[in-house]
Amino acid sequence: MMSVNFSCASQKKRPNILFIFADDHAYQAISAYGSNRNKTPNIDRLANEGILFTNCCVTNSICAPSRAVIQTGKHSHLNGVYDNRQEFDTSQQTFPKLMKSAGYETAMIGKWHLKAEPSYFDYWEVLPGQGHYYNPDFRTVNGMVREEGYVTDIITDKALNWLQTKRDPEKPFMLMLQHKAPHREWLPNLKDINLYDDIEMPEPQTLFDDYSGRGTAATMQEMEIDRHMSLNTDLKVWNYDDPTARESHFIKRMTPRQLEQWRAGYEQKNLSFQAAEPQGNELVRWKYQRYIKDYLRCIHSIDENVGRVLAYLDESGLAKNTVVVYSSDQGFYLGEHGWFDKRWMYEESFKTPFIARWPGVIQSGSTSDALVSNLDFPETFLDIAGVPIPEDMQGVSLKPILKGKQPTNWRQSLYYHYYEYPAVHMVNKHEGVYDGRYKLMHFYELDEWELYDLQNDPQELSSLYDDPAYAAEVTRLKAELNKLKKQYKVPEERTYEYGK
Repeated sequence: MMSVNFSCASQKKRPNILFIFADDHAYQAISAYGSNRNKTPNIDRLANEGILFTNCCVTNSICAPSRAVIQTGKHSHLNGVYDNRQEFDTSQQTFPKLMKSAGYETAMIGKWHLKAEPSYFDYWEVLPGQGHYYNPDFRTVNGMVREEGYVTDIITDKALNWLQTKRDPEKPFMLMLQHKAPHREWLPNLKDINLYDDIEMPEPQTLFDDYSGRGTAATMQEMEIDRHMSLNTDLKVWNYDDPTARESHFIKRMTPRQLEQWRAGYEQKNLSFQAAEPQGNELVRWKYQRYIKDYLRCIHSIDENVGRVLAYLDESGLAKNTVVVYSSDQGFYLGEHGWFDKRWMYEESFKTPFIARWPGVIQSGSTSDALVSNLDFPETFLDIAGVPIPEDMQGVSLKPILKGKQPTNWRQSLYYHYYEYPAVHMVNKHEGVYDGRYKLMHFYELDEWELYDLQNDPQELSSLYDDPAYAAEVTRLKAELNKLKKQYKVPEERTYEYGK
């Protein structure tokens, strides 16, 4: 590992970095990105005082692989985490190790989700696996600790406590504050359990998509609100006096007072649903409303806690020398195409929010449509910190774009590869290339290709792959895909098998 020496004077000038990271936060659930369903004033504040990226994408739209990419700046086939089952090899090069060697104090607090112990951070307190929304456990240096309360509040409490009392104030810091929310099963803070009850949420235009314009893969999936979203564990419809309900992993964690609040929030609404007995499309509509409101309740808590952190930075004087980034491990479906979850290279899961504030450097209220990726995050953090970027990292620093000077030779396309199949949600393996307008996807085990013109078909409803008018684009994009695979050292032989 490279070693860099910095004087005390230069260390004090280097900016702090605060990376706030959500799990499955869809860009379309942020008002700065144009949400028509909810407001996120504190996340919007970052956009108003910084920069919002409209074309930030991921390399592999699933939780653990995205996190491994951000740690290493390398695609899944090089960092070793293709799916959610594999353990991250912590002996490999990571950007927090490089920052630590360069004099930064590093901390990881919240949802780590890479199985191995994050021992290369100076400080860490992380959820085991997915973690729990209510009264969560935390892995610490001293063993497992359970905390009473709501996970988003507690993660923020721990981050603020580290900032206030546990770090060395003489060193610049890099804090990864990573939330569990709004991951499935979308369990809200109990104080927000009735939020949005008086609102009928807009339905996406494609809620009842029949997938007729897509290939085989879209018809094989198991992520439809209609057929695959559970009324009990996902949508909280059950009899709470039933022993099965009491054994639920989140019900049994609650204190009597918490369970009382829970029942007060859901029980009457559930009884009304059961009495109405909706069927067919009306049942889908009811499920969508319950799902989206619970999901947005989780987002509401994240936004409130982002506000708490920003308030502390202001009050402590840290704000003026702290870069704050807000992002998510990938996007998410909020009923578009009738779906929930992620995994696909289609827009809602391929794109992720990315907002950054750097006082005195980033022009307030700016936007960028540059093609950027979670592959670029670690190089950006290193560059901001003045730490040399290793040549084997595969992303590119966004620092020039943050400063309003996008390089003229900026990339013109992005590579994507999803592996986890056959597995939960049954999304077929696929890879592809995106150039800002056209998206070419290859479901290679099905031997099927799909092509979309996002300018004329932003909802990706009709593949143009077999349209002779687009033959030249297919040829061009296949060549671009092969170029990217060579650039990123993607093995020609596909040896990955899920679960092995």
